[in-house]
Amino acid sequence: MSTIELALRVFIVDDEPPARNRLRELLGDCSEQLPLVVVGEAGNGQEALEKLMDTPADVVLLDIRMPQMDGIELAKHLQKLPYPPVIIFTTAYDSYAINAFELRATDYLLKPIRLGRLFDALTRARAAVPVQVEVLRDLLPEPRRHIAVHERGKIHLIPIEQVLFLRAESKYITVRTTDREYLIEESLTALEKEFAARFVRIHRNCLVAKDAIEGFERVSDEGEGSGWTVRLKGLSASLPISRRQQQIVREFS
Repeated sequence: MSTIELALRVFIVDDEPPARNRLRELLGDCSEQLPLVVVGEAGNGQEALEKLMDTPADVVLLDIRMPQMDGIELAKHLQKLPYPPVIIFTTAYDSYAINAFELRATDYLLKPIRLGRLFDALTRARAAVPVQVEVLRDLLPEPRRHIAVHERGKIHLIPIEQVLFLRAESKYITVRTTDREYLIEESLTALEKEFAARFVRIHRNCLVAKDAIEGFERVSDEGEGSGWTVRLKGLSASLPISRRQQQIVREFS
């Protein structure tokens, strides 16, 4: 087996080119004692996710503060890869991060990054396991900007503002946009908690985007009596509102 095959595959994510160059230099120094290879780098979260779907990595050195998609959200999406990498966060902020990461045993590097600290983190990464999504949610409980959908070996990012409704069906959640439906394996209760500012529950199995509500219609059913449905912008079909949730008709009318 060659040295490259035994080497730790490292991927760098940072929106600042000087920071990426600095990490490459430090990794070069680390490689004198620890077999590793830098398999790629990216300047933002979306670019990183696209590259990591095609370029497997054992470890991702991941900046936290980035535009468009921060490092915590990217780390959540990376957990959907067939073989999620170990995450080592890099941050210039020691306010919330250090205490949280130490409590959760999630590794981090405080900028400016020192050679010895990086070497220690990479050494530990060999025996580490990918961080759990629940841990990431606790580290930074802000809602995601995207929902990650694993489909045909690829991860698609659906901007949350494009989602019209989320509906639980069997063990899956249907994510509906104007164009199409996607399936994800997540908890509707957890999604409701995470996106409480954007979605409202209309049924025990369905959340709708507040901004997408176009209006309500009263309907009659011989067996159930009268009830309500909600119309959403961009959809021809309306969705039923359960009796327990009919107060939203008053709230949004």
